[in-house]
Amino acid sequence: MPDYLEVNRANWDARADVHVGPGGYRLDAIEDPAWISQAVAFDRPLLGDLTGAHGVHLQCHIGTDTISLARLGAHMTGVDLSPRSLHHARTIAARARVAVDYVEADLYSAPEALDGRTFDLVYTGIGALCWLPDIGRWGTTVARLLRPGGRLFVRDAHPVLNALGAVRVGEQHEYWAEASDRLTPLGDWTPSLELPYWTPAEGTVWHDGVSYTGEGTVASPASVEWNHALSEIVMAVIDAGLALELLAEHDSLPWDALPGLMVADERGEYSLADRPERLPASFTLIAARAACNS
Repeated sequence: MPDYLEVNRANWDARADVHVGPGGYRLDAIEDPAWISQAVAFDRPLLGDLTGAHGVHLQCHIGTDTISLARLGAHMTGVDLSPRSLHHARTIAARARVAVDYVEADLYSAPEALDGRTFDLVYTGIGALCWLPDIGRWGTTVARLLRPGGRLFVRDAHPVLNALGAVRVGEQHEYWAEASDRLTPLGDWTPSLELPYWTPAEGTVWHDGVSYTGEGTVASPASVEWNHALSEIVMAVIDAGLALELLAEHDSLPWDALPGLMVADERGEYSLADRPERLPASFTLIAARAACNS
């Protein structure tokens, strides 16, 4: 198994350059003070009032969700392991005229990189947890970053969705294609539950030359990912001493994860065109650190 931090840092450096290009994120309206990202717009009813809150966005990438949380009233810090992502994040924040503090660190090193600072909100967005080999250590790291009374807010892809691979119809063997192909029903290939649901001992290595935005060549295509069962994620939070406040599963997520099988709604959320109730596509989890006794 390669050094996952080195591999994934190079992969996200390369993705960041793609994501700020013409085929990447939609950044044309970011200078509008009313603009917030699609992901945060979905989260907004459950986020509550963020006015004056101090928040940290873990695995923030180029910071569009971080900026959005700041526009909802929070004082935001973004943390990411990719220096190219943070370079673009700072440029985008300057364009948006939003003050965000960005810090380079892998997730597990965040408490030290942040000099022991604690926060009212720890936010983790879509597509983050699969990059972490140890979900229990994630839980304890989050707990270290939360002030008494602070909250963890997670929305991420559902582990059932992440367990989908692709097989040839009528055959028993697994088809290990590039990530962009494994979920695409082309010809006689079809999505199937072929990848690990529970955290595997070793990560799954992918070589995906096209990022999830669908355009642009990723110069460092290798990545290492781990799926984590929903029960493992919940127990990581509980074992870290946090109190679970909400767990919701959704039939949609904000990208076309199964091309040819999903349709977008007016929010830009994608769900199965046929019987969407069959697939848990994403989930939201909220947990809190106990407040100090008065």
